[in-house]
Amino acid sequence: MFRFSQGPKTDDLVLLPEIISKEPLGFMVRNGDDKWIDLVRWTFVAMITAEEKGITSANVDTLLSSNDPDIRRRLGVEGDVGKALGLDNKWAYNVIKQVGDLGEVWNRDITPMGVPRGINNIWTKGGLQYAPPIR
Repeated sequence: MFRFSQGPKTDDLVLLPEIISKEPLGFMVRNGDDKWIDLVRWTFVAMITAEEKGITSANVDTLLSSNDPDIRRRLGVEGDVGKALGLDNKWAYNVIKQVGDLGEVWNRDITPMGVPRGINNIWTKGGLQYAPPIR
């Protein structure tokens, strides 16, 4: 059984300066875990949409009263998207409140490693990341 604690020490790793791949970064889960991949995929979509709509961990509470139906669905104010996933309808609100939109996560966790956002930016900022609508 592989344990992360048995791997190399962080200080022994080097992030290569060259870009060796051109596809946008996403997520990966164990094969055959369909329920988990659905949750991960829709969480990623919620984080992209939050960035597109300007919803951040700092302002998500104020946007609960938004008139925008997409924001209201994303934050669980309207609709039953959470129920369809087997979650509380405020699941996306909770993700955004706790970790932020995709840009906040990138800036906090990826940028310090020296990785430029590039094509991993949302489409409105010249990248390839976009979110399908939630209805």
